[in-house]
Amino acid sequence: MAQEFWQTLWLTFRLAAVTTLLLILIGIPIAYGISRSRSRFKPLLEALISMPLVLPPTVLGFYLLLAFSPGSWLGAWLEQAFGLKLVFTFAGLVVGSIFYSLPFMVQPVQSGFENLPPNLVEASYTLGKSRMETLLRVQLPNIKPSLLTGIVLAFAHTVGEFGVILMIGGNIPGQTRVASIAIYDEVEALHYGLANQYALVLIAFAFSILAMVYAINRRMLRAG
Repeated sequence: MAQEFWQTLWLTFRLAAVTTLLLILIGIPIAYGISRSRSRFKPLLEALISMPLVLPPTVLGFYLLLAFSPGSWLGAWLEQAFGLKLVFTFAGLVVGSIFYSLPFMVQPVQSGFENLPPNLVEASYTLGKSRMETLLRVQLPNIKPSLLTGIVLAFAHTVGEFGVILMIGGNIPGQTRVASIAIYDEVEALHYGLANQYALVLIAFAFSILAMVYAINRRMLRAG
């Protein structure tokens, strides 16, 4: 029982770490592109990315399950072309988590880009820096609080996922059984003590990481 407990927690935080790393690589370019966009379709793109904030997780999970199941053209193509099976696997959990946590990464970073003084970018271009150099050396270093907020929110949100994970991953010990699923499972089995242990770990984690973010952001603001 103890081994399964720690295995579940390890899988939970591993999923959150992998998802957050991929969201950094995906979310920053998306946030940068949206912040610079002047297209009339920008509100539609923002609405599309923000849909997981208001959409029931089971709805998103259901359509991901349909899309990636071996019976669909996409699921069959992924399995035949790349040997990639996304239903009831860890890889599927990662893909589902990316979709569901994307706005938690994109929105803070986009806000950081949009709130940067325009003269910073203009000065960088005047000095002959390219757009990529300006992004890496000027813009990103000046939105550290937004980056930190996006990273922490994406990580913490992934840790607490339930509906999407349950729909696309099920409840397979050692493969797709994360802490949120384990709590539900243990409560259904009337194992309230074990459910309480999982819940206390998640509560302690949530409080600790939020306290850390507020403390670091406050220190950054004081430092100017």
